[in-house]
Amino acid sequence: MSGTRPAGAEDSKTRTALLDATVQLMLESGYAAVSTRKVAAKAGANPALVYYYFRTMDELFLAVFRRGAEANLRRLEHAAAGDHPLRALWKVVSEPHDAALTMEFIALANHREAVRSELVAYSRRFRHMQKEALTSALRTRGVDTGRLSPAALTVLLGGLPRIMAMDGVLGITDGHDEVLALIEEYLQRFEGFPPGGDHVPPGRSVEPPPV
Repeated sequence: MSGTRPAGAEDSKTRTALLDATVQLMLESGYAAVSTRKVAAKAGANPALVYYYFRTMDELFLAVFRRGAEANLRRLEHAAAGDHPLRALWKVVSEPHDAALTMEFIALANHREAVRSELVAYSRRFRHMQKEALTSALRTRGVDTGRLSPAALTVLLGGLPRIMAMDGVLGITDGHDEVLALIEEYLQRFEGFPPGGDHVPPGRSVEPPPV
């Protein structure tokens, strides 16, 4: 095909279906299982359409990543502006689907420089926004975390879901409930019980942990 051919429309239903199919394949079988044939089959489209919308596999992977990254940044911005920003921020970073997909892109970034560059740029932007949101939320609530700075918290909060996602691949859940319950205790201390009247998991104390 000509190098000057027009790209498919960004809002095309077919393009969206191809992106959705790629995400499903990455989550089901890993990035290495993604091929034009499999993507087209899962999307119910002609394989030639993959190259109509995406000139290379890198373009396809980058389109998937950018769509998810922009959605996540919007979620983070919305979370920071809510009435319970700490809870909302944790919900954004701990979404299992996002954590699993991020792990696939990290693995993919080891082999594709274009994906690595995009991942690094997004991660820095996301961490900066998260740090600003945490700083504001903690300051508003008068929380003193001592030497545990907002910057350090962003690394810890981002790392926990990835660890649990990696464990999940291996079928390991040891300690997961305890970690999640501990985080819930801190959230209760700083923001109270979540909207809707949810309570502490059974067997856990409502006494807040020391800071």
